[in-house]
Amino acid sequence: MIRLYLFAEGQTEQTFASNLMTPHLANYGVYLNKPVLISHGRKKGEIHRGGGQNYAAMKQDILRFLKQEKSRDVYFTTMLDLYALPPEFPGFMAAQTYRNTPYDQVAFLEKSFAEDIGDDRFLPHLQLYEYEAYLFCEPNHFLSIEPGGTKGVETLQTIAGQYESPELINDAPQTAPSKRIIAEFPKYKKAKSVWGPLVAQHIGLPVIRQQCPHFNKWLSSLELLGQV
Repeated sequence: MIRLYLFAEGQTEQTFASNLMTPHLANYGVYLNKPVLISHGRKKGEIHRGGGQNYAAMKQDILRFLKQEKSRDVYFTTMLDLYALPPEFPGFMAAQTYRNTPYDQVAFLEKSFAEDIGDDRFLPHLQLYEYEAYLFCEPNHFLSIEPGGTKGVETLQTIAGQYESPELINDAPQTAPSKRIIAEFPKYKKAKSVWGPLVAQHIGLPVIRQQCPHFNKWLSSLELLGQV
């Protein structure tokens, strides 16, 4: 069986991967280890984890795992947000030429990331534009957590209807997916690590894959690892 390490930006992605991706990938002969929160720094010898704002710390963390796990049947991937990547991220400035074609932009950044790490077992994934985009696939499932949120659901459905894919909901500071959700469901801000995975679980991987082509491409590539 292929083993896979996943570096998650936060607890929301970590729980999503554990609850939805782990059992799914097992069907393809891919064992997903407990997702690891990516490092954002080190203080007094202790690694601090969570967040994707310090590329040097992220790179060092990934390289450490690659060095520890040298087997050819071990692979590594990421769940990091394209939204608010640090300027020192590989290819960040060059990728700005693709701002109007988000799928090209994220592909360019993932390629630059992979080249900078320099190990063909590393298969990076950046989320367009952040995890919360997946929750716009079927916003009605927010009602399973907040039954009185019908108006908020309708607003989120209207927003989703304006885009070809939830992945294309933009990355402006006040209109990124998470900001739009918080505007309608303020409790989400402090409970995102619980609400986010629960809503996604109600939506289900098939629906997310159907509506989010970049996510689907990534998950498909992980499934294929089991055939290596």
